Amino acid sequence: MNYNFDTQTFNHSVPIQIRFADLDALNHVNNGFQCHYFDVGRVNYFQDTLNRRINLAEIDLVLVHTEFDFISPVHGDDDIIVQSKTISFGTKSVKMFQRIIDKKDGKVMTTCYSVLSAMDTVTKQSKNVPEEYIKAFSEFDGITL
Repeated sequence: MNYNFDTQTFNHSVPIQIRFADLDALNHVNNGFQCHYFDVGRVNYFQDTLNRRINLAEIDLVLVHTEFDFISPVHGDDDIIVQSKTISFGTKSVKMFQRIIDKKDGKVMTTCYSVLSAMDTVTKQSKNVPEEYIKAFSEFDGITL
């Protein structure tokens, strides 16, 4: 993937505990579990930037697109973190970039580009991204609107 945004500066990270169930016979973390790690990173990012616990039953941003680059295998004994950042906004969407890195040497192991759509939780229809999110995410990540 060719990125036209800063892929090096991150203000948010969360440590990930690799579980035995996440591993295949070669001691690699299954790609599907890496997707779950990015979900953990996103939820923590939302909670930390909005300064509140997120009630998952009322979440109004839904994942509508993801792209992954599995650059290097993640092994069971790796010490990893997920870094997350917002990179831009649409009227009804938020674009994010995340990566899994080795905590010891900073090596990028996997990257994830995602698009989230704002959704009214009652009507199940798309809606504009709440101003609260735009303000919090852009201030946190230094996005100029």
